This record gives sequence, structure tokens and C-alpha cells, in this order.
Amino acid sequence: MTVIRQQDFIDSIEDALQFISYYHPLDYVKAVEKAYLKEQNPAAKDAMAQILINSRMSAEGHRPICQDTGIVTCFVKIGMAVQWDKHDMTVQQMVDEGTRRAYTNPDNPLRASIVADPAGARKNTKDNTPSVVHIDMVPGDKIEVMIAAKGGGSENKSKMVMLNPSDDIAEWVVKTLPTMGAGWCPPGMLGIGIGGTAEKAAVLAKESLMDPVDIQELMERGAETTEEKLRLDIFKKVNDLGIGAQGLGGLTTVVDIKIKSVPTHAASKPVAMIPNCAATRHAHFHLDGSGPAELKVPKLEDWPQVTWEIGGNVRRVNMDDVTPEEVQTWKAGDTVLLSGKMLTGRDAAHKRIQTMMDSGEGLPEGVDFTNRFIYYVGPVDAVGDEVVGPAGPTTATRMDKFTDLMLEKTGLLGMIGKAERGPATVESIAKHKAVYLMAVGGAAYLVSKAIKKSRVVAFEDLGMEAIYEFEVEDMPVTVAVDSTGNNVHATGPAIWKGKIAELEAAK
Repeated sequence: MTVIRQQDFIDSIEDALQFISYYHPLDYVKAVEKAYLKEQNPAAKDAMAQILINSRMSAEGHRPICQDTGIVTCFVKIGMAVQWDKHDMTVQQMVDEGTRRAYTNPDNPLRASIVADPAGARKNTKDNTPSVVHIDMVPGDKIEVMIAAKGGGSENKSKMVMLNPSDDIAEWVVKTLPTMGAGWCPPGMLGIGIGGTAEKAAVLAKESLMDPVDIQELMERGAETTEEKLRLDIFKKVNDLGIGAQGLGGLTTVVDIKIKSVPTHAASKPVAMIPNCAATRHAHFHLDGSGPAELKVPKLEDWPQVTWEIGGNVRRVNMDDVTPEEVQTWKAGDTVLLSGKMLTGRDAAHKRIQTMMDSGEGLPEGVDFTNRFIYYVGPVDAVGDEVVGPAGPTTATRMDKFTDLMLEKTGLLGMIGKAERGPATVESIAKHKAVYLMAVGGAAYLVSKAIKKSRVVAFEDLGMEAIYEFEVEDMPVTVAVDSTGNNVHATGPAIWKGKIAELEAAK
């Protein structure tokens, strides 16, 4: 019989969540490096360079890889012979206590993103609890823990379907993936759960993402099981779509496909697909009664020495005096280095602005969007001498329903976020001669280094969703939608899907 101390379990949860906030799994880093080296699309290669540089910076600085430090998902497998030293807390409560401590750590505070009353007030719980805990009782006298911090941008793209028994799973994945857009921040992984019931398939998909990246090893030795054959089939077909890094078009959309399956009803074929983003974060440890888990610290020399170089089509722009006429000369695909002042705002701020304008109250005091840019971001709190914590972009698509209002009523000149915009929003951008600029998702610490000043200007009660004014210097972005409506998230994947087909035909 093994006795596990509650404190050891709680400490291990806390340590693991801090650890994964700034250390990418090295298998993922190596997979992205391999994709970076073979990538032929300059825009996608540039995005992966920023992801790799950001990863190394986060490892060095012990600061979050991504500003969205995620919802905690924890798989706990408890041996039947395990005993606890105390019985005053449930496993859920212990995971939540470790989560609370990790997310409120003063040396590396993580962004609290969990809201209670999700169908109503959606009030932030302030400490990122409760976590999502899955408990299994298994043979043995040890505890196995797999824990992840899952960002909202990728989690929101999860898909589930009840296929007919004769339906082709790979065909469904290939048909469905393009509908997910780029908000899940590729290159990443797809976790696929098959069988059981609807909810079981979803849990299997999430658990599969805890496994290491090993698709290249599988390709070398060859598939033996049904799952392995399906992994290889989906891996090739998904990358042949040409979606590419950040949805810009390219050779690599996924670095691995993970699959878990269980038996199901003869009339059913439940399938769930959950993507993992460029901020892939998970840890795996065991407790045997000897103390807290010890996580192996990776060596900085294990990260690739990648540099980000300014290309020939770069524009340097001072947002403090840029004119609408100048913005209209920018072309989709251009790289722009932004300097000067911008405002921020995301879901809650946009909703409040809409309410104030609909009521006739107008914009909050001190907020003027005329000829200015808005950055869709919810930053991590600053520590030490930081101006702001990691501050990467959030998914722009969620702001689509507010965009026409913002462009028509506020004089807004442009928006900065990640991923694509919907067709109606692209039309609105063209109608108002505005632009949408894309920053790289999964490069939040790198982006924060371009922010030289930060202050809250409105809605302070919204916490990370308040409106800030950032003063930036040489913040890199890509013109994703220009003032004529040219859209790289539509043209890029289409071009590269064709190029990949040509490369395949030439083999």
C-alpha cells in the first residue's frame, strides 16, 4: 500500500502548471523546427520563426509562452492500492488548490481566464479555478497525472460528429478542418477520439493530445494497427490542404495526429476532433509516495538557434501620424512594423462599447478610436520591471459581429488580431477602406517585448479585458486583409494547396 501526501499532490500540480507555462515540450519544439526548415512559404516560415524564438525566450525568462494561459485539464489515474494521508479534500479540490497557487504565483502570475455562470454574468473566478478533472481508478499503488493548460482559441475549434458506421473518418476530418479557420494557431496537433459515446469520444480526443509527437517515427517503421494507419492517412491529407502556419498557406498544418479509440454501439460511430495550438502545453508525472514530482528541466541548448529577419517588403509605420490614404497603399501579405500608440479591446470591451453606443451614451471617457488601431488582446499581468506581461493576439473572428459598428461609428482605421475574418467582415473592411493586421498566435512573450508603455484607459473592472493603451516599437504584423478586401487567409491556403499537389505530381 502506498500513502500519498495531499501536499505532495498539490505541490506537483502547482509546479507542473508553472513549468508548462514557459517550457514547450521539446518533442513539439523539434517538430516545429523540422517544419520550419522545410517550409517554402516565406510568410509561414516567418510565423514559425517567431513561434520558435518566443519559445526559447519564454524558457529563458520563465514567462508564459502565450497570454492565454488556458483552462486546466487534468487526467488523474489513481492506483487501487493508493491511500491518502488525509481525507479532508477531494481530488478535484486538490487539483484546484494547485491550480490556484500556480495561477497566482507572484513571480510568474498566469492569466485567470475562467468565468463562472457561463450562460449569464460570466464573472471571472480570479484564480483560474475550477479545473477540469478526469479521474480513473486503475490497478497498482501509484498515481499517474497528465495535465494540460488549453487555450480558448484552439479549444473553441473542437468538433464532434456522429458518423454512420460506414463513413470515412479521414474524409470527415479533411472536410471539417478548413471550416475551423486558423484560430487554433497551426502548426499544432489534432487529437481524435473515436467510439464510446459522444462525451467519451471528446475525452479520448483530449487525452490523446497528452501523448508525445512521434509521427515521424511511425512513418519510418510503418503502420501496424488501424489507428496508426488512420494517423498517417489523416496526417498527409491534412497537410495537403495547404492551410499552413497561422493559416497563411504552407507545407505544414499539423506536426502530428493523435488518436484514441474504444468500442462503441453497433449503430454508432462518434468522433471528436480537438486541436492543440502552437502553445502546446502539457506535463506527465507519477507519484509513488516518495515526495512531489520532479519535472526534468530542459536545456536551453536543445532549442534551435532561429533568428527573425526583416524582409524586403517591410513597412515601418508610426501609428501616431499614419493617414487613411497611407493605409490604403498597404497590400495583403505585406509585413508591417508598428510603432506608436494603439488601443486594445476584446470580447467584453466590445460588448460594453456596443451597449454604450446603442444607449446614446457614446464611447467611454478618454477613448477615441479615430484613425487609430485596436489590438485584440488580454495580456498577462506584468512582473518586475516589465511594462506588460505576455501579450499575444486573441482570435479576431470573435470580434466580427462588432466590426461593422466599430468601423462605421468610431473612425477606427485598423484592427490587429490572430486568424481569419469572416466574409461579411472582410466586406466591411473593404467598404470602410480599413485594414486587418495579423500578429502571430503563440508568440506572446516576443510580442510583449515590443510594448514600451502600457496604461489602462477604460473598463478597469474587466481585468485583462480592459481597454489599454500600448505604446509599441517595431511590433511585427502581416497585412491579412487590405483596404480592397484582399484576404491572405483565403488566397494563401488555396495557392499552397495547388503547389503541394504540383510537388506531389512531380515526385
